[in-house]
Amino acid sequence: VQLQASGGGLVQAGESLKLSCVASGRTSIVFNMGWFRQAPGKEREFVAAINMGGAGTLYGNSVKGRFTISKDDAKTAVYLQIDSLKLEDTAVYYCAAEDGDGHAPLNSAEAMDYWGKGTQVTVSS
Repeated sequence: VQLQASGGGLVQAGESLKLSCVASGRTSIVFNMGWFRQAPGKEREFVAAINMGGAGTLYGNSVKGRFTISKDDAKTAVYLQIDSLKLEDTAVYYCAAEDGDGHAPLNSAEAMDYWGKGTQVTVSS
């Protein structure tokens, strides 16, 4: 499975941004998809995840209320709408996919089996 993320860029605080991620290859094994982010000097942080084929979503505590994850099952794509961007949202955002074996909690990086290269989001004041 290959993941291609896009949509990052330089935005001002308070603006909105929508990230996209499309899976290709053996997409039939993708069970959950999600987003993580990593700011300079910090550990990778769980942002959100969504069940492909179902309706379940999960959000990290630090992003609840401003971030919305959505999907397109037909395209095996996942999206991340970020509203009211803050300076602390500056990070590389990574798309990830999980094959449903449940070997780790979904909000942990260890759960994910496939990773995209990331897209940079930079928020300026």
